[in-house]
Amino acid sequence: MDINPDIELDLSGLACPMPLLKAKLALNNMKSQQILKVVATDPGSEKDFYLFVEQSDHQILDFQKDDSVYFYWIKKG
Repeated sequence: MDINPDIELDLSGLACPMPLLKAKLALNNMKSQQILKVVATDPGSEKDFYLFVEQSDHQILDFQKDDSVYFYWIKKG
């Protein structure tokens, strides 16, 4: 899937809850329909991000996991 993000955040090395908090801050400063790409290494981020989008207007367009790195493409609602 070829998704061109408007903003990319590399949150590698940060532990829960920091990846989600920093992603939320970035989304707050974005316009509706823009796409945020997040790179994280915290295994807990997978559960956190999916719960977050369930409770918001945002949408995970794509998710990929490569060894211990997690990639999220989140469309702002």
